[in-house]
Amino acid sequence: MKKEFKLYNIILPIWLLYYFPVTWIVVLPANFLIDFLVTYLSLKHLKVNDVIPIIKKTIFKTWIFGFLADFIGGVLMFLTNFVEGSGGIYDWWYKNIISGIMMNPFTSIYSFIYVLFCIAVSSYFIYIFNMKFVFNNIEIEDDKKDKLSLYLAIFTAPIFFLIPSGLFMY
Repeated sequence: MKKEFKLYNIILPIWLLYYFPVTWIVVLPANFLIDFLVTYLSLKHLKVNDVIPIIKKTIFKTWIFGFLADFIGGVLMFLTNFVEGSGGIYDWWYKNIISGIMMNPFTSIYSFIYVLFCIAVSSYFIYIFNMKFVFNNIEIEDDKKDKLSLYLAIFTAPIFFLIPSGLFMY
């Protein structure tokens, strides 16, 4: 018996953007604004001079790489659907991992931990992308680049992965 395959677990905002394309109008500028504010405030906190020229050089790449990092975490969540089988371990996997990720990661400690892992992976890539590709040619000290990348990884982590998508299905 073949299970019906649904795309519930393409978690917000990916599936939301697909089903409600007008949300792009809100999500894109909001994400840009968050990246801008975190970068600006982090640079100020790190006492970097000439903040605005640095932001002008980096904000677009920060924004794009942030989406890419979020996409990587989303793909990890989506891949849980490709476990096939029946009975035993598959039933456990479906009940504790897949259904929790699809509808509400708070229903199972296992799905919650898996979603936290996906958020951590996205944050890791936010850090790496910023260190290697965004701030690599910027004229600030390496320790400040490191801290700036770390601040972006922490404060722009895709915590929206934890939003129960089941809330939007009914």
